[in-house]
This record gives sequence, C-alpha cells and structure tokens, in this order.
Amino acid sequence: MFQDNLFLSLLFIVFAITAAIQLFYYVWFYLAPVIYKYPESVKSRKPVSVIICARNESENLQNFLPAVLEQEYPDYEVIVVNDCSEDNSYDVLGTFLKKYPHLHVSNVNKDPKFTHNKKFAQFIGIKAAKNEILLFTDADCKPDNPLWIDHMVSHFDEKTDFVLGYGGYLDNNGFLNKFIRHESMTIALQYLGMAIRGIPYMGVGRNLAYRRSLFFENKGFGSHTHIISGDDDLFVNSNSTRETTKVEFRKEAHTRSLPASTFREWFLQKKRHMTTAPYYKTRDKFLLILEPVSRTLFYALFIILMSWLFLWPYLLAVFGVRLVVQMTTIILAQKMLNERKLAGYSLIFDIFSPLINAVILVSNTIRRPGKNQWK
Repeated sequence: MFQDNLFLSLLFIVFAITAAIQLFYYVWFYLAPVIYKYPESVKSRKPVSVIICARNESENLQNFLPAVLEQEYPDYEVIVVNDCSEDNSYDVLGTFLKKYPHLHVSNVNKDPKFTHNKKFAQFIGIKAAKNEILLFTDADCKPDNPLWIDHMVSHFDEKTDFVLGYGGYLDNNGFLNKFIRHESMTIALQYLGMAIRGIPYMGVGRNLAYRRSLFFENKGFGSHTHIISGDDDLFVNSNSTRETTKVEFRKEAHTRSLPASTFREWFLQKKRHMTTAPYYKTRDKFLLILEPVSRTLFYALFIILMSWLFLWPYLLAVFGVRLVVQMTTIILAQKMLNERKLAGYSLIFDIFSPLINAVILVSNTIRRPGKNQWK
C-alpha cells in the first residue's frame, strides 16, 4: 500500500509539473496576442509587391484574385507566377491583365527534364518584383478586407524585416472544417505569441511580408532548397530576430484560405508542412515539442490518478484551473481572429491533436514526401 501511494504521489508530482508547463504556455505565449497593444504605425505606405504562386488554380484565381487586385492601397503590384499550369489559368490571367494594369504574370513552362517545387516559383516571383517590401499569399486565399495590404505594410520601418500575419480558413460546415480552423487558430496563437515574446520562429505563406533585399542577402531558400516545404516558416526561422519581426493580426489584415475537404487531403498537406520541423532552431524545437508532450501527459495522468481517486479534489482543482485558462484564451482568440463556434470543440481537439500530429511525424519518418512535390 505504501509503495502504491509512493508511486501515485510521484505521478501526481509529474501531473502538477505538466499542469504548470501548460499554464506557462497559455499565460505567457497564447494570451500574448489577446492582450497585445499595437505600437504607433509607421503609415509610410511604401510600395509593395504582392506575390502569388499558382499551379492549376484557375478557379481559385477567378474567385479570389480580384480581392487582391482591388485593395485600397496607392502603390502596389501583384505578381502571379503561373507555374506549369495545365488548366485554363493562362486565359483567366489574360482576362485580368486587360483590366488591372498593376497585375504582372510570370509564366513557367513545363519541362520534363526539370522538375521543381514551390520554392522555385516563389524565387521567380521575388526576382520579378520591383519593390523592396514583399507580401505573400496563396492562389486559394483571399484577403478579408480591402485594407489588408495597408495593415500588413504599416509596420515596416528601418528596423523591420518581417511582418507575420494571420491566415485562417474559410468557415464551411462539418467537423473536419472546425478541426482545421481550430488548429490554424491555435498555431497562430503560438507563433504570434512567441514572436511577441521575442522568439519568432515561423510565419505562414498565406499571409507574410518581408524585405526583398533580406531574401537575396541571405541567399534566399538556398539552405533548405532540398526540402519540399519551408518557403515561409524556415525562411522566417532562419532569419528573423526579436528586433526585426513584428506581428499584424487585426481583422482587417486576415486572409482566408480554402480548407481541405477530406481528412486524407488535410493529412497529406500536414505531412508536407511538418517536413520542416526537424530544421528549426534547437530552442524552437524544444519549445514546440515540450507543449504537446506535457499536454499529453497532463491528460493521461489525470485519467490514471482519477481512476484511483488519488487526491481527487486537488486533481479536479488543477484540471479546472487549466480548463478555465484554456477556454478563456480560446473564447478571446475566437473574437480576435474572427473565428466562429470553435470553443465548444476545444477540449476534444486539445486531447487528440497531439496524437494525430505524432502519427504524422512517424509517417514522415517512415516515408518522406517526394522531393519536388509542389503543393
């Protein structure tokens, strides 16, 4: 009996430590965007080059590109890299070219002797850009507001190299859609919160701005050209600092993307995105691994200790404190990021998300995605 109590006491101590780690992440990182106070904007309205890479995206270009081309901003160009498309993207873009003089198209023709991933198309767009400030989004994305460019660019002063934005997903029906949106929101709380706390580690290519000169000074994607993803997060991870990175996630600056319609489609997208994780800085990998590991242990130990009713009033108290902090953060984040009806699913997603991500990591270890996969 004594040994049982000793073992359970040790489990309770570990449970308390995992709870403390979880509360640290919520209070220090995830709540940081919620309570963030924006500094005085520069409002210099520097010239901007918006870069969009597209492969077989004719329908999305037709639906979403006008929202980019009709921004309320005095001096900007839009560069669409039409990368080996085999649909009618060329015709769609040709129609837009007649209407919008600030649209420029770079066509990359298919060559069976030369296969490439999205980074090459991105490089073509950056090379074609005439402005120092580059703003990136995807062909299946649209800005939520005509002031998107204005808000994203307003933070660039002489010290700023990066502005990290929020790229959410369109609100469709279904459980999968809620899971994708919830995951996107929580990941945003993480990378925005860490950037606010002086530890920028990634951005999302759906809504990201940086300097053209910085790209070429740091040899572009050269250090990770062989990786199928990472044109956004690895470039930020390699080159951003506390002093040079700012955030912008007000509602006028959001973009929305088409979410995956099936679990398989989402799973394959996630596999591609997670190929970049091993290449993060050691500090960032530690912080990113510690949270889901501590979260998994927190739930597992809570179930084990409750099954023994060991110090159950204290167990419930600790669990309740973490739950209140979690739900408060999610509810406030929903409002801030203009997401709807996600808080009620938060506990379910919170439990199973680390397990799904662990499966994807193992899957990537066993079988890596193809080198030149584009998207």
